[in-house]
Amino acid sequence: MGGMFHLVRKNLGRKKLRTLFTLLSVVIAFILFALLGGLNRAFTAGVELAGADRLVTMHKVSFIQLMPISYVARVEGMDGVRAATHYTWFGGYFQDPKQQFGLFPTNLEKLSDIYPEYEMPPDQREHLMETRTGLLVGRAMADLYGWEAGDQVPIFSSIYPKRDGSYAWEFEIAAIFTGTGNTADEMQAFMHYDYFNEARQFGQDMIGWIVTRIEDPELADTVSGAIDARFANSPTETKTSTEAGFAASFAAQFGNIGLIVQMILGCVFFTLLLISGNTMAQAVRERTGELAVLKTIGFSDARVTGMVLAESLLVAVVGGVIGLLIGGLFVTGAASALAQFFPGLAMSSGTLLWGLMLAVALGLVTGAWPAWRAARLDVIDAMGRR
Repeated sequence: MGGMFHLVRKNLGRKKLRTLFTLLSVVIAFILFALLGGLNRAFTAGVELAGADRLVTMHKVSFIQLMPISYVARVEGMDGVRAATHYTWFGGYFQDPKQQFGLFPTNLEKLSDIYPEYEMPPDQREHLMETRTGLLVGRAMADLYGWEAGDQVPIFSSIYPKRDGSYAWEFEIAAIFTGTGNTADEMQAFMHYDYFNEARQFGQDMIGWIVTRIEDPELADTVSGAIDARFANSPTETKTSTEAGFAASFAAQFGNIGLIVQMILGCVFFTLLLISGNTMAQAVRERTGELAVLKTIGFSDARVTGMVLAESLLVAVVGGVIGLLIGGLFVTGAASALAQFFPGLAMSSGTLLWGLMLAVALGLVTGAWPAWRAARLDVIDAMGRR
């Protein structure tokens, strides 16, 4: 085995510049793989964070159409429903209108019934419930803006002016929540619906959507069908789906990111396949006489095949690992800088595993044809050409 590795290393080192450029092309391809994988995860993070026991009910026509708040009580009284509450898109931003974040007017008393993974100190929770202008913010958002409990902050709405015509809403950071495990988005905030409803200029007693927590995830289809049937033929008909389905449809508004990523990666790796395959084939052709000598001194066809495949695998795997590591560092750095825009930006373990498998597959595919030719090499013919 040591002798085989020595031969492989020597063969790759004889044309150092060519090997280096081939390795660099593999590294760049896998950096791109890591970056696009992280971006794809950012757009689909809502699906991964969605609870299996939660349903989302919105206006049948469009997500931006409002519904009567009276729907919440009617949904909550249905069979199979554990709890229900409502949310409305506020269109909030702190200083820059281009940097909007998720701020939702809701019934804060029921928030923990729907999202038990949101945790906050008991004293902060009590103060939040007592403070009409209190704001509940995620830890990641608080860290981003440098907010602490007790701070007075103005939040602007791009949609809802107050009755006096001002778009600036005054809040107190009453509580900061953290998410248990990896199931909570800490880049969002919640406000009292009563304060919002009384102070806004229009849309009183209307809400954006309803989130329902059901008794059993197996009842999702039954309960969602019953909810939509209850409001059928009403002035405001509804469309209910699982939280994961809602997140997926929301992400689809930006286009089929997964398909776009796959198409880009497909083009990149097809090009890389041609480059690497041609490089390996050329390397084998240049060593035709040497391979014939190896066969003459006792190297079997299988051993020659293994040596050629090992060269291809070594370049692909080493380049793939380096590319994934560099890409992972880029994604980690970008995640902190772009947390406000892409809270789910990260290179998952699945991306890493697929990358490693792809590197191995790339090595096997690009080395298969040269290895087959090396195995079928006729010693007498090769020595004669030499």
